[in-house]
Amino acid sequence: MTNAIELRKLTKTYGTRRGLTGLTLDVRAGEVFGFLGPNGAGKTTTIRLLLDLIRPTSGSATVLGLDPLTDGVALRGRVGYLAGDFVCDGRQNVRGYLRFLAALRGGVPQERIDDLAERLGLDQSTSIKKLSKGNRQKVGLVQALMHTPEVLILDEPTSGLDPLAQQTFLTLVEEAAAGGQTVFMSSHIMSEVEAVADRVGIIRDGALVALDTVAHLRADAVRDIDVTFASPVPADAFAQVPGGARLSLDSAGTTLSGQLSGSPDGLVKALAAYTVTSLRVTEPALDDLFHAYYEGGDAAPRPDAVQAAS
Repeated sequence: MTNAIELRKLTKTYGTRRGLTGLTLDVRAGEVFGFLGPNGAGKTTTIRLLLDLIRPTSGSATVLGLDPLTDGVALRGRVGYLAGDFVCDGRQNVRGYLRFLAALRGGVPQERIDDLAERLGLDQSTSIKKLSKGNRQKVGLVQALMHTPEVLILDEPTSGLDPLAQQTFLTLVEEAAAGGQTVFMSSHIMSEVEAVADRVGIIRDGALVALDTVAHLRADAVRDIDVTFASPVPADAFAQVPGGARLSLDSAGTTLSGQLSGSPDGLVKALAAYTVTSLRVTEPALDDLFHAYYEGGDAAPRPDAVQAAS
């Protein structure tokens, strides 16, 4: 199987309100896919449709080749799911609660549960009703991961987690991918998925507005450039650098500054003709790029990005 998830013109409306608008998307088996967008963009709606928690208005979805509408029980047995509004309730402690959930799964080795809880810093002796939001989220992560599912569907998985637990979670995602599991992870925070995602899709107002690898999106982003030369260079020395329309030399001809769009390769080759005494290049501000997509800005992907990345 090449695709773990396939969406075809998936649409969901709530009366006069839009949920999704003709969403078509493939998520490859074994990849980590970051599904990004602002709150209300349609991320949770998509995930609930994948699990048959709600029904589509039109279009179709398959997960592991199964139709959520007709094969829901079989599908949920092969998927780990963390809801964005995960709730755990009960009078037992964490250990008893996780054992109960493991039994519903048909049994999970206690060693696996203990290992996940320890790595996330989750005290299993604590009463469920006394858990903080962060610790409730850890319970949610353990129950989603513990049976080593073929597909992990995680909705805002780091909500409420402290920085150390967030890093542990990202390590667990990397390990899941290395083991051949597919991870579909929604978020409204780019930095949360940048380190682990193979590809990212950006959704806005229920429609996919970008789909590409992190590397390609980074290549398309804007860098701030500051270069100092040992002696003045010609005024038109960098006029033909691709993406360098916003670069300019100072009046003395010894400092080049501004912004460079896309690959820095052309600039590096042009700089090689002169003696450079200092060079500062910022990493692309991916959060700014993504916010432009979120807000309907003009930070468009390469024309073939959506088609090529899919």
